[in-house]
Amino acid sequence: MSSMGELNFFLGLQVKQVKNGFFISQSKYVKSILERLKLADYTIARTPIQVNHQLSPDKNGQDTDKHQYRAKIGSLMYLTASRTDIMFAICLCARFQAAPKTSHLQAVKRIFRYLKGAPKRGLWNPKNEKFNLKTHLLAKQEANMCVHITSEAEYIAASSCCAQVTWIQNQMLDYGVTFMATPIHIDNKSAISITNNLVQHSKTKHIDIRYHFIRDQAEKKRIILTKVHTNEQYADLFTKAFVEARFKYLVEYIGMINFE
Repeated sequence: MSSMGELNFFLGLQVKQVKNGFFISQSKYVKSILERLKLADYTIARTPIQVNHQLSPDKNGQDTDKHQYRAKIGSLMYLTASRTDIMFAICLCARFQAAPKTSHLQAVKRIFRYLKGAPKRGLWNPKNEKFNLKTHLLAKQEANMCVHITSEAEYIAASSCCAQVTWIQNQMLDYGVTFMATPIHIDNKSAISITNNLVQHSKTKHIDIRYHFIRDQAEKKRIILTKVHTNEQYADLFTKAFVEARFKYLVEYIGMINFE
């Protein structure tokens, strides 16, 4: 291996290092795709998706070029490495790649209009701050585009989240960092009760045994399920559309800023 100096660019990610932290962005890539798509005349959008978007298969809608649609989705997917603020909007639009309609294309164009207004936004990682591991969990079931939240879905999602937390804990041991009692913030009280109740009963016996892994981890104090208010459920950023004020708050909370 050879030393090439300070890291500035890696696999399309721009890295800006300063005394109090480092900033990761893809502003050059954003600029290039906006120029390629000739979106200079488009108005700026303050959020990547409308609150009442009502996106659906739209079988009666007008067809649009599926190859161009998929190309746009692909270019946006690459941005999610640093632009978690557009994750929900992109994943929602990606569902309709098989038969995209004009309504879907308009939703994709709105994402680009949002990027036009915030091309330099990226992830800020401060130095000299206490390094903690915590998670926010939100599970949803969808049927006919209507969302139904159940305790079982939350419990199963919490178990999957616990598995990821355990993996991270084991990986960090290689760096001499020990994480115990990692909080998993969840807004469903019933899921917490199921986790902390080690006795199998009729309401949970139908759940696959592999999901009960979380009970063992909770008993060992490797994770702690914590009830949070819906307003403090920051995982909402990846599952819902918001008005500008709430969206801006969530984006700033996860460490996304504009860095000049």
